[in-house]
Amino acid sequence: MAKVWARIRQTIEQHGKAGLLSVVGAAGSVPREAGARIVLQPDGGFYGTIGGGRLEYEAIATARAALAAGRGAAVLRDWPLGPNLGQCCGGAVKTLAETFDARDMPLVRQLEDAEKAGAFVADSRVDNDGRVARRIASADKPPDDVQQPFDGRGFWEHFGESPMPVLLFGAGHVGRAVVLTLAPLPFTVRWIDGRPDQFPQYVPHNVVTLRTDAVAHELAEAPRDAAIVVMTHSHPLDFDITLAALRRRSFDFVGLIGSETKRARFRSFARQMRLPESDLERLVCPIGITEIKGKEPAVIAAALAAQLLIVSEQVSTRQPSPAMQPA
Repeated sequence: MAKVWARIRQTIEQHGKAGLLSVVGAAGSVPREAGARIVLQPDGGFYGTIGGGRLEYEAIATARAALAAGRGAAVLRDWPLGPNLGQCCGGAVKTLAETFDARDMPLVRQLEDAEKAGAFVADSRVDNDGRVARRIASADKPPDDVQQPFDGRGFWEHFGESPMPVLLFGAGHVGRAVVLTLAPLPFTVRWIDGRPDQFPQYVPHNVVTLRTDAVAHELAEAPRDAAIVVMTHSHPLDFDITLAALRRRSFDFVGLIGSETKRARFRSFARQMRLPESDLERLVCPIGITEIKGKEPAVIAAALAAQLLIVSEQVSTRQPSPAMQPA
């Protein structure tokens, strides 16, 4: 869940208090990793998941009891995922249940502001009252020992996210499907088209629309860790954008919509333009994971989203460039 502290702040404002259930340790085969969280409301509502099943049911009950008791010490529980819990994962999970109210709002707002800016790491410690005290340890680079497990007193926590930036060229029917598919996923989209009246009136929160023909400028200004997706109304324009993106040699993904025939035509064009074979080999065309064959816009968008998630995970260990944020 990307907006933990925003949810906690909203819940306190609406209900007077909020609960936070966190996975702070995980070993073996488990439904979710350390860092999975649920924000709980006093009325029974909640946001997020720690993996579902009996584990989540029992852990939420523990967190609800803590929330009902009021602002007190955090509750730490160990959950062996075996027959006694009715789950066959075989691993073990450690959870921490906390309660917040209006007295915690200054810190909640500080952490919410840090979360809005992107991924950050908190140095978290259990104080003498049994509550968790948090300090922002890094807003750009995690400490070397960021994987330090919960030891009963102190631990590191990851919050926020650094979404992969995507430059999407083309606002046709497939482009619209792609934008909707990427909306709930960890991407920011700069949606580019030079034609008038192509963009819908409303776009998802992670999308910035731009009407421009200055393709070279957009590619030159793009973050090095951006993914480039090309699907304009014109094959010559597609080829020009794709050629420019490959020539920059910094993008981990340069995708061109089309068939194997279109790929062959682009390769011929690129060789005429003296693009080195090593650059040409980085082209992804057709786009989307190959196991999905459908040609409907929504299907193409889903296959592309899966492909971009794979690329994003592969490069996630690298320090990202500043992501494009909606204005």
